[in-house]
Amino acid sequence: MDGTLVDSEKLWDIALYELATAYGGTLTAAARRAMVGTSMAASMRLLHDDLGQPERDPRVSAEWIHARILELFRTGLRWRPGALTLLRAVRAAGIPTALVTSSGRALVEVALDTLGRGSFDAVVCGDEVDSAKPHPEPYLTAARLLGVPIGRCVAIEDSPAGVASALAAGAAVLAVPAEVPLPPTDGVHQVESLTAADLELLAALLGEPPG
Repeated sequence: MDGTLVDSEKLWDIALYELATAYGGTLTAAARRAMVGTSMAASMRLLHDDLGQPERDPRVSAEWIHARILELFRTGLRWRPGALTLLRAVRAAGIPTALVTSSGRALVEVALDTLGRGSFDAVVCGDEVDSAKPHPEPYLTAARLLGVPIGRCVAIEDSPAGVASALAAGAAVLAVPAEVPLPPTDGVHQVESLTAADLELLAALLGEPPG
């Protein structure tokens, strides 16, 4: 979701940098990059360690971030280039589709006002799995909910953690970098923007003709 479908990582930037300032520090660019695609708990540990304040309670910080990002999501969500067109094409073709995100359910419910509640047959949130990305569980859960073998699925990801999760699960992977660069990886097809992706490309990633 974040960085793949909607340009929300910049909203996370606002919240994270504001919290760091409230804690009397400055979040480094390296720590911010490391947070992309990870769970809230992991992000808060990275934040605290980066500020030299590992003793802080990650739950307290997560609650602050959650409240602030909800405000930002209600007013500032924008589609990533090509994302809406590709999603509409996939849905029009009747392809089972799941949203697999590290964000929590409450935040996703707000995002769905922009994404469309009918855009997905299943939604897997970061707080609804035992192990978040880069663990394969989120994508394996999505495939199970869709009733589709994971080997017949294409995962579209923008973060190293998401790519690792999808690869470990056994999905074909289309990578579209957003906030952080993605190194070339065996088994991963990379495009600069989803404007370069269509149903033919998705089919080719599974080694089959479209339709």
